[in-house]
Amino acid sequence: MRRLEIKDLNVNMTELLENRWALLTAADGEGCNPMTVSWGGIGRLWNLPVVTVYVRPQRYTKSLMDAEQYFSLTFLPEEMHEVAAFCGAKSGRDVDKVKECGLTVRRDERAPYFAEGELTFICRKVYEQDMAGECFVDPTVEEKNYPGKDYHRMYVGEILAVLEK
Repeated sequence: MRRLEIKDLNVNMTELLENRWALLTAADGEGCNPMTVSWGGIGRLWNLPVVTVYVRPQRYTKSLMDAEQYFSLTFLPEEMHEVAAFCGAKSGRDVDKVKECGLTVRRDERAPYFAEGELTFICRKVYEQDMAGECFVDPTVEEKNYPGKDYHRMYVGEILAVLEK
């Protein structure tokens, strides 16, 4: 993996998140748990390069994200789409997704990530907030996405490093 400057990144994040998804990973002691995400974004906020990701309260990864200061987003190659699908369908409470998928964990000094990734962001959590039903201006968005009122928690992470294969 080579390090890139964020200004040199030339990717379509909307396409990557929508079609390729990403593995959101936070540490759990010596281990880690990847969760597939397809909702998020990249940009600038508070004069920082940031990513935004969303995690539902019932997900095992939420407890890890709440406990940790650092996390990673890893985009796997297209031919590994089934791995991303598996990591989105199974819970880390029930299965060791890293072992089951044959992923190779690497660590920078802050967060775990996967050697198989084509692109990885190492991030420092700078903001988190639960979404709230009363904040939806368009009620049909809430009705469609939150029939159980299990609103996501939004995490904003400063991008500290960009790694590319």
